[in-house]
Amino acid sequence: MIALLTGQVVSLEAGACVVDVSGVGYLVHASTRTLAALPKPPAPARVLVETVVREDAIQLFGFAESAERDWFRLLTTVQGVGAKVALGILSALSPKDLVAAIAAADRTSLTRAPGVGPKLAVRLLTELRDKAGGMPTGASLPASAPAPGGVVADALSALANLGYRRAEALPAVERAMAVDSEASLDAVIRASLRELAR
Repeated sequence: MIALLTGQVVSLEAGACVVDVSGVGYLVHASTRTLAALPKPPAPARVLVETVVREDAIQLFGFAESAERDWFRLLTTVQGVGAKVALGILSALSPKDLVAAIAAADRTSLTRAPGVGPKLAVRLLTELRDKAGGMPTGASLPASAPAPGGVVADALSALANLGYRRAEALPAVERAMAVDSEASLDAVIRASLRELAR
């Protein structure tokens, strides 16, 4: 199995690049995030690789960082998530954003990725909730989602109506609640907005 390629990037195209290693060109599929991190051809580069072997093909998937490769491996364990969908998710969300989306049970962020509909987003949230906290970029996940109708849930709803994504609003709301667990809804929203404006 190929785990790493060190050579020269000779071409970049939509969803893939070609890495020349001692005269052999390897076609490496990658997320837009990884492709953006690679130097403009021709230039030397080091690409972490996950080799996927199927009946009809052997494909290489490349990553600029090990955290992205680890997330690729984890995402492909979820039923309905193949390599192409996993790359789409990693193109739409960084590993850090993925942890935040899973922690916040943010289906909307996940459905922005190509190939991820509402049902698959729910499956991703369900299956990855307990695993995401152990990922290299993972902060610990909260024990449970905010109770419906509570101050946290109401504040998140208000912030969502103002255009903030749940994944970015949740940490601000949690910090506001940590300062004063008995704070009113208005106070939590104001404190969260002050933090989000920074």
